[in-house]
Parts: sequence; structure tokens; C-alpha cells
Amino acid sequence: MSADGGSGGGAAHGEPTPQIVSLPGGGNAPALGMGSWQLAEGRHPIEQEKEALQTGLSLGMTLIDTAEMYGSGASEEMVGTVIAGQREKVFLVSKVLPTNATRAEDIRSACAGSLKRLKTDFLDLYLLHWRGGVRQLDVVVDAFESLKEEGKIRRWGVSNFGVADMEELFGIDGGGGCATNQVDYSLTTRGIEADLIPWSVREGVPIMAYSPLGTGSGHILDNPVLAEVADRHGVTPAAVAIAWTMRNGETISIPESGTLEHIREDAAALGLKLSEEDLADLDRAFPA
Repeated sequence: MSADGGSGGGAAHGEPTPQIVSLPGGGNAPALGMGSWQLAEGRHPIEQEKEALQTGLSLGMTLIDTAEMYGSGASEEMVGTVIAGQREKVFLVSKVLPTNATRAEDIRSACAGSLKRLKTDFLDLYLLHWRGGVRQLDVVVDAFESLKEEGKIRRWGVSNFGVADMEELFGIDGGGGCATNQVDYSLTTRGIEADLIPWSVREGVPIMAYSPLGTGSGHILDNPVLAEVADRHGVTPAAVAIAWTMRNGETISIPESGTLEHIREDAAALGLKLSEEDLADLDRAFPA
């Protein structure tokens, strides 16, 4: 892991954004993936959403993130349909609700449900969706490690954990096996640069950025500075905003997917390198 992920940190400017991110304990994950929150819930025709996911896979966005919570399992079922026949090319991520993570048997049952809906024998990554009422992290770690030993999951991690949560996790026997922490990170949500990102870099835990276009992203994508940077590269503002989250080579970005137009815009972030000038302009427009 290299320097911090804050302003001016990470990979040397001018180098292409890596298309993979190294994971603790060996192996890699795609640097750019697709989120599935609000998919299969009627926001778009489901066939359109399936086509968008298929297109994303063909464009190199081979990580798909879902969760048992999304659409009460409907998202996982849709993703399972999309990846049928091409499971080997997909890095598949799902998440267990904290209400299902206080006892080992509940975690095992939740994982079994996710695997059934996704029509797969294993997950590449299984996350605790958020801390919630989970007090005994050792129970979660032990259950995740057991699922890993059985081949049901290949790696495990957490989501929405702050520094204090991560320090508690790493103080538990086996807690250092955490492969990633999925958190809210974008040009307008940079608070983790003050503490969580430096901690994560120091401990070798990559960040997975959800909502890289911001929550209610219109105000980000309409920003004139972001548009100017996008024009320099011949891409859309969305591609620049996503590439910015990936700029240090240690962050996985998972923008939401739902339409072909958005998928194609997002995929342009792969390999997009932002210059010193680009990064300085974005820092001024979106101060840390």
C-alpha cells in the first residue's frame, strides 16, 4: 500500500489508474465494479437493468456488489440470473444484515440464503453490512472464517466501519483477515480522508467506495469544474468522479448501475489518469 488516499496521496499522478486492487492475504479485486442497490425494485424495467449489468461485465466492470437487504433479496436473485453461465468472470460481493449477524447460526443461514438467490456455490467477498447492534465482533469473525474454510466465501470484510470499529475488529483474534471496508466516499464525502483512509493504508485494508457520484449526485455532475476536467479527457463528469475515487490504486469503486447510458459512462473511468492539474482543480472545487 502506498501513501494516503487524501488530497495529493496515492499513486504518483500521471500513472494510469490500476484496473485491479491488491487484497490482504493475496489475490486481487477489480478496481471498478457495479452496485445493485435499488435494482429489481421497479425503478427501471428489470430487463433493462439486466442488460446494463451484462454490458458492464463486457466492459470490464467485473465486480458486482449486492446484499440480502436490497429489495429483500430481489437484487441478489436478479444478479444470479445475470451471472448464470459466466460466474467465473465475476467477482461477487454480498452482505449480511447486522440483525442476522449476532449468532453464528444466523450468519450461516443468511449466507446460505444469499448463495441460493445468487445461484452460486461461493461468494468472492462477504461483508457485514454495518455494525448496527452487533456487539460481539468475534462471533462474526469466527463465523466468516468458518464459511471461508468451507469454501462458501473466499474472503470477508465489513461495511460502514469507522476507525474505532476497525481498531476493535483488529484487536480480535483473526480480525486482521478483513479484506476491505465498504464506505461512502466521493468528491463531496471526503471526511474519511482525515482518519479512516490513513488508518486503512497503514493496516493494508483497501477501501471500497459506494456512492462515488455522491448521494443525490446531480450537484456533483453539474459542477462546472468537473465538466471542464471531463472535457480535457473526452469523457463524462461521471467518469472523472469515479476515477477520482480510484486515483490512489487502493480503492475499489462501485457506482450504481441501472441504465446502459450510465454503465458506459462509468466504464470510461477504467484506465483514466487524472493529472496534477486535474486533481488540484477538483480539490479546489470540492475541498476536503
